[in-house]
Amino acid sequence: MPDIVVMFFLLGLLAGLVKSDLNIPKAAYDTLSLLLMLTIGLKGGMSLYGNLHWSLIPELLGVAALGGLIPLALMPVLRRLVRLSAADSASIAAHYGSVSAGTFAVALAFAEGRNLVIGAEVTLYLVMLELPAIMVAIALFRRHAGKNSGEAMQGIWHETLTNRGVILLAGGAVIGAMYGPGEGAKVTELFMGAFHAVLALFLLQMGLTAADTLRPIPWFHWRLLTFALIAPLVLSLVGMSVGLLLGLPTGSVLILTALTASASYIAAPAAMRTAIPEANIGLAMLASLGFTFPLNVIVGIPLYHQIIEWIAL
Repeated sequence: MPDIVVMFFLLGLLAGLVKSDLNIPKAAYDTLSLLLMLTIGLKGGMSLYGNLHWSLIPELLGVAALGGLIPLALMPVLRRLVRLSAADSASIAAHYGSVSAGTFAVALAFAEGRNLVIGAEVTLYLVMLELPAIMVAIALFRRHAGKNSGEAMQGIWHETLTNRGVILLAGGAVIGAMYGPGEGAKVTELFMGAFHAVLALFLLQMGLTAADTLRPIPWFHWRLLTFALIAPLVLSLVGMSVGLLLGLPTGSVLILTALTASASYIAAPAAMRTAIPEANIGLAMLASLGFTFPLNVIVGIPLYHQIIEWIAL
């Protein structure tokens, strides 16, 4: 049976598909997403408290390299097989090279619920994957379009580094690492205790949003829809292989696998609207939120865990 938080996603998806009047106001959704990202950052930071050491650098550099290589690999696939424009190919490559904070939260809850060993640094994977993926995809598009303005690239760096997801994740991690679970308890206990409840409500809204992208299903984009279902499975094997090669504990391998299989629907859309205005963000959201996100949270994460366990035998 799926984890209880996943059932909230299914509830939202069902409510959206049957055209229920269930609705979470935008202000409430914004609050939930802010709380979720800040809590993830704090959880990661508190895990890092007293555990920061130089030996993490090769691991984090390897994860960052993975974030940059995924768009490089996906760009020709999207251009030649999915037959998208250069702008849309770069945009979707950025979305799939980048990561989903919601998928991370579900994978984290899944791993914690099964008492899997999780490295203290897993929250840093979010930023280490996201930033290189977005910047590489933008560079690929600008090279194709013959645009090399340094001033424009400076603005894109600013947009990418200062979006709310990066600020909350990185800031929460720094605060958690500075104060730890003891000294920061008067603030952090509230966030930690509410993590699963916030995640459940967040997934309820994600279910409603996913239903919107699927009603009606644009079958004429069948190539993109096929990509959105196959790419996560292929990318999960890449992330899994990197995690195993790095010698990560089982929980960390699962989270890295889920992240590489995921696609962004928060940071990447914001960056792409600024950097590649020619791109159709709706197509990226259809693929990432309508197909890839449900695939990962409903069947993907348990499947990845079973494969990792099988390899470890």
